[in-house]
Amino acid sequence: MKIFNKDEILARLDLERAEALLRQGFIAYSAGRAQLPPVQHFAFAAANGDCCVKSGHVEGDSLFAVKVSSGFYDNPKRGLPSNQGLVLCFCARTGAPLALLRDEGWLTAWRTALAGRLAARILAPSRVEAIGIVGTGLQARLQLRALQAVTPCRDAWVWGRSETELAAFAAEFEAEGYRVRTTLDAEALARACRLIVTCTPSSRPILQAGWLRPGSHVTAVGADAAGKQELALELVAGADRIVVDSVAQCAAYDEVSHALAAGLLERERLAELGRLLAGEQPGRQSEDEITLADLTGLAVQDAQIAKCVLEAQA
Repeated sequence: MKIFNKDEILARLDLERAEALLRQGFIAYSAGRAQLPPVQHFAFAAANGDCCVKSGHVEGDSLFAVKVSSGFYDNPKRGLPSNQGLVLCFCARTGAPLALLRDEGWLTAWRTALAGRLAARILAPSRVEAIGIVGTGLQARLQLRALQAVTPCRDAWVWGRSETELAAFAAEFEAEGYRVRTTLDAEALARACRLIVTCTPSSRPILQAGWLRPGSHVTAVGADAAGKQELALELVAGADRIVVDSVAQCAAYDEVSHALAAGLLERERLAELGRLLAGEQPGRQSEDEITLADLTGLAVQDAQIAKCVLEAQA
């Protein structure tokens, strides 16, 4: 069994190839050509942390993957990264272990950011005056970088709860040519931006109904386990177009689940990302509609991005 550390993994990670493989993975999942056993969730309330175990296999692929990913959100105060993780890859013909990817959570982070890119490609408005990023952590940074391939816009608003973290975020991206406006007021961000990504571990809604401009798109990636919520119920239910990575998974937890449980949303309104990517259902249909992508993260993404790393030339 080969063992790869974080630096080796990132050196082998081709983002364009990874995006293409993720696209194939979403399509395979929605077509019923992928195996995804139930997700295991751990919650560590006393440590402000959580962990999930996901496993997946795309029909016909030579490998299957098991991923362990944790988020301990007080870690930065201790000088440690919030996210950790690893991916185990096995031969789909013999069951033999092929590789241990000690990615420290980076593969999960990038596959999530690239899923946000895929959603934006088909749902974002054609004209983006400003990008709104809700959150200041690693995922917030990667989502903004992933969107570079979708829009030439380099004006960004960033919301967070810490002025110190906001200042660090702004300094990093201003050095790369962005014009960054930081804010502690999420409403101001929502009213200024028509392409918004929310990527926090919040347990209470940050964005409220009525704040979004016509033609806005929101990709929500933070609420990936029970108890998390970034969007108000009325905002979710009021969207003209709601796209999810998995109807079953999003109905169980994440933004959509709260609106379903409250009786504000019908399951029939949900469209899976894989079906849009396959051309079976339309993406954005007008410049005025408000669209939402609710992404919980699928194990098929972990298998596909691991495949990208293992197939790369050393």
